[in-house]
Amino acid sequence: MVAMFAASAGLAFAGGANAQGTSKDSYDMTVKRAQEAYKVDRASCDALSGNVKDICVETAKGKESVAKAEAEAGYRNTPKARESARVARADATYAVAKEKCDDLAGNTKDVCVKEAKAVHVKGTADAKVDRVAADSTMKSAEKTAEARREASEDKRDAEYKVAAEKCDAFAGTAKDSCIRDAKTRYGKS
Repeated sequence: MVAMFAASAGLAFAGGANAQGTSKDSYDMTVKRAQEAYKVDRASCDALSGNVKDICVETAKGKESVAKAEAEAGYRNTPKARESARVARADATYAVAKEKCDDLAGNTKDVCVKEAKAVHVKGTADAKVDRVAADSTMKSAEKTAEARREASEDKRDAEYKVAAEKCDAFAGTAKDSCIRDAKTRYGKS
């Protein structure tokens, strides 16, 4: 469910920082265009109501945030700036996915939120690993391996939380079995 949200939101927030870097003028123009696009997108949300409007607003905010972060990454052209752009994309996707979960109720909503969080954790963890691997001041293979290990643990924890939340739909021995299987699958004791 959230994978579908993440894919659709990911397309809305797609883009990429220029690996060669951009000029200050180009950066300023990109930021200005992002602000203008936000105003237009946000105004189009006014005709909507309820959660559809909330989703529209989060999408508009996310597009602006991602465009600005990617402009910054293109201008700065550093591993940290590229990481920030990827984190902005993950944050925007997460915000939209959470809003979409508001249309649900009960355990289905809880699972939806946990899945959205798991996608967010994966995106931010992968961005950090890539930054550490690309950062010229951290050439150490140990630091890269440590970042990968931490990212793997974060992702595994988030996936476990999704699996455990799904177990709440069961009761009694079925729930116990579900939780035991999730703990085994994700290395929890």
